[in-house]
Amino acid sequence: MEEGDVVISQARGARFAVLYGAMLVLATVSPVAAQPTQDHAGQYAEADIVYGATIYAAQCAMCHGANGDEVGGVDLSTGQFRRATSDRALVRLFATGISEMGMPAFEFDSAERTGIIAYLRNMGSFDAKAVTIGDADRGRYLFEGSSACTSCHSVDGTGAGIAPDLSNIGTMRAASAIQSSVLSPNSAMVPINRPIRAVTNEGVVINGRRLNEDTYTVQLIDERGRLVSLVKSDLNEYTVLTTSPMPSYEGKLTPDEVADLLAYLLSLKGF
Repeated sequence: MEEGDVVISQARGARFAVLYGAMLVLATVSPVAAQPTQDHAGQYAEADIVYGATIYAAQCAMCHGANGDEVGGVDLSTGQFRRATSDRALVRLFATGISEMGMPAFEFDSAERTGIIAYLRNMGSFDAKAVTIGDADRGRYLFEGSSACTSCHSVDGTGAGIAPDLSNIGTMRAASAIQSSVLSPNSAMVPINRPIRAVTNEGVVINGRRLNEDTYTVQLIDERGRLVSLVKSDLNEYTVLTTSPMPSYEGKLTPDEVADLLAYLLSLKGF
């Protein structure tokens, strides 16, 4: 055997030792952690849990009870499910129901699904009585009044429309994502909503929000709310910015006001 063959053989042996060690570690972990059906996130945002608690109280508690143990063979507070344990399986269960058990299908939107799953995963340790749920009517007053949200956003045709339309934001984004948008806009921007700076070959600067974009053109709503269509070959500069034009309300709103504003935004379902 040549010297090079020895080096290669040693390298292969080292890789085998690492892989074998990893297999031993996997073999010794707890059975629950090894089961692929337990594919839930483990960590859930408090805003989603709180929102999920309100959905559970309105949609589920009548049959499952406040503590989740009113149906035989099921104890939701301890994670004892009859038909599903993973988050994905729960989503399917919500959509189909269990006809032979009298459980109807639920048409939960994305935010509601995120919330109810977050609550079910934390039901055993979550104290719903200790949480102040925001008031949507007070939140609407904040949105349209002192927080001046309509100076940029619109809801059901009312508002400036410079920033994204929020008429159905309650179906599109989870409670935690909406809360992050209010308190930390830079960290919560959806890529399509990132602001654009465009400079034409003639030196005209256009700042705005993308509506549509393809390989050759882009359509923006500019800072005055006007629709602008641009041909990319006519641009000297085209930059997608990472700083949101929306101000942070961290410290500007009290925790109760944030909760009220969140409740209002979650109530916007587009119908």
